[in-house]
Amino acid sequence: MSNKNKIYTKTGDLGMTSIIGGRRVLKNTPQLEAYGTIDELNSYIGLIRSQDIDAHTKDFLLKIQNDLFTIGALLATDYTKQSNKQKNNINCKSLEIEIDNIDENLSQLKSFIIPGGNTLISYCHIARCICRRAERKIINVLDDNQSINDCLKYINRLSDYLFILVRKFHKDLNIEEKLI
Repeated sequence: MSNKNKIYTKTGDLGMTSIIGGRRVLKNTPQLEAYGTIDELNSYIGLIRSQDIDAHTKDFLLKIQNDLFTIGALLATDYTKQSNKQKNNINCKSLEIEIDNIDENLSQLKSFIIPGGNTLISYCHIARCICRRAERKIINVLDDNQSINDCLKYINRLSDYLFILVRKFHKDLNIEEKLI
């Protein structure tokens, strides 16, 4: 028999899991809902990054995925223990710069866009919706912890980036935006 650790631990079979710091919590707590939604968002960003898109956007999406792992870890931490207060490097500035750079090459938008156009664009719309849900979930775990507040700001800005990415792909692929 191999000494290799098995992927299953069976410790979550009754609906409990451990968060960073060791405390056991129910898997449906707002904290787990928040970082679980971040994980889902990260997977969708990976799906977008796996498409036939320009190298710069792929690289930037990879940076976002790394940021989302950091956010997930921050959200998975037991902040009831003073020793678990973490510093973070979550910063919205790179998202804001990227949004501004993309937006300066787009026409002014005066209406809502109907989601769709092709598969890539639709993936971006879905990721944007998951991002908005993640934002709502993070609000449920807000406290006086600056790291969590920084996560919320980042996720809010990320939804703006995903929206502008939709518009960029419409332009790059010469697919008309369906406006309402």
